[in-house]
Amino acid sequence: MKDIYDVIVIGSGLGGLTAANRLARCGYSVLLAEQHSQLGGLATYFRRKHHVFDVALHGFPIGMKKSFRKYWGTEFSDRIVQVQKIRFDNPQFQVETTFDADDFTRLLEEQFEVPRERIDAFFHTVRTMNYYDDQSERTRALFERFFPGRLDVWRLLMEPITYANGSTLDEPAISYGIVFGNFMSKGVYTFQGGTDLLLDMMANTLRSNGVDCETSARVEKVMTQDRKVVGAVVNGKEIAARAVVSNGNLLGTIHELAGDDCFGEEFLKGLQDVRLSNSSCQVYLGIKPGETIDDIGDLLFTSTHPVFDSSAICSRNISSRTYSVYYPWMRPEQGQYTIVASMNGCYEDWGDLSREDYRAGKKQMIEETLDALDRYVPGIRGKVDYTEAATPKTFARYTLHDNGASFGTKFDGLRYSMELSEQVAGLYHTGSVGIIMSGWLGSVNYGVMTANEADKYLNA
Repeated sequence: MKDIYDVIVIGSGLGGLTAANRLARCGYSVLLAEQHSQLGGLATYFRRKHHVFDVALHGFPIGMKKSFRKYWGTEFSDRIVQVQKIRFDNPQFQVETTFDADDFTRLLEEQFEVPRERIDAFFHTVRTMNYYDDQSERTRALFERFFPGRLDVWRLLMEPITYANGSTLDEPAISYGIVFGNFMSKGVYTFQGGTDLLLDMMANTLRSNGVDCETSARVEKVMTQDRKVVGAVVNGKEIAARAVVSNGNLLGTIHELAGDDCFGEEFLKGLQDVRLSNSSCQVYLGIKPGETIDDIGDLLFTSTHPVFDSSAICSRNISSRTYSVYYPWMRPEQGQYTIVASMNGCYEDWGDLSREDYRAGKKQMIEETLDALDRYVPGIRGKVDYTEAATPKTFARYTLHDNGASFGTKFDGLRYSMELSEQVAGLYHTGSVGIIMSGWLGSVNYGVMTANEADKYLNA
């Protein structure tokens, strides 16, 4: 690491990676400092034996193709492929869908017997939602307005979005509608080759654009003078910089990295109401070489709970699991199958357990997941040669996000994220925050927006 840069980017989630690339292409000297041993944040991977696992469920709207093409290049956008088969299996219904507006319209009209005019009115409302709309209506009220009393329809529309960004029926309707509307455009997509290939490609692009990418480089403090960024302390070394872009957790960025003394009383008071998002649990299953799995769908949303319930989805007494199945076409050079079971989770269920109870809890989660999956992949235990589990405590350890928050903060944090530079000149925040900016597409686009703001500041 050099002694001085124009910009220091803290953290290498997709928002930080994209902001660093954008600023480097504008001609600035950029240090990307990642405290973990590899890039990616929650959009990363790990290797065990002969298996490669994406750390969590990854699916995004068609808009990612445009964003990747514009801000990373066609070699990235050309690898974005559609997920063809998404299945739901719960006590209220069983459906298979391509998860786009046309297919959802068909399902709602034919299987759920909802009048076509009501379906069209709902989709029109969702398509026209934006961040500047009235934020008083809750998602529950939105559903009641178009599908009164239809808890089965609510579940179809809501459950996958809860997995996608942690939202509930009691969040602002726009935080649901904007995300759902993006997916309804043309379905769900993923990156062929997996996040290992994606991150290798991103690292090469960053370095070719002059970014100093440093892993195992923890930013301990953002240095300020008269509420203006002057640099950061990285692994004990003071490095001068005119601007800092944090891709870390919003609350940690403010309270720990910058310090409360840098912010106004009114800003800090409002920040007290900002809620962290929930976290998640994962079970990773590696399939033996030579074994095969029948096509059970690319994404399989399952639940034994009688109705949609966001608190039940997060409960440690797991009743809902989403299986992300990686067939050989996903990583053709390996030609193997892996399965990642994703469950929303809460840090308080895991954070204070003793070492023995924690290990026992992870083992129980793996065993229960194998039992549940046997319904869809008979004899799954005989096909698996590696298992591992992650909890909110795991994500807190590897990302340094408070409580292992998977999606940053709830919607109320977005304002404070966007207004950070008004409090401390040259300090910016990007990444997964405020629900609307969650997920791959939101993180990449927010990285661009933040880089553009930093560029204006540096130019001035």
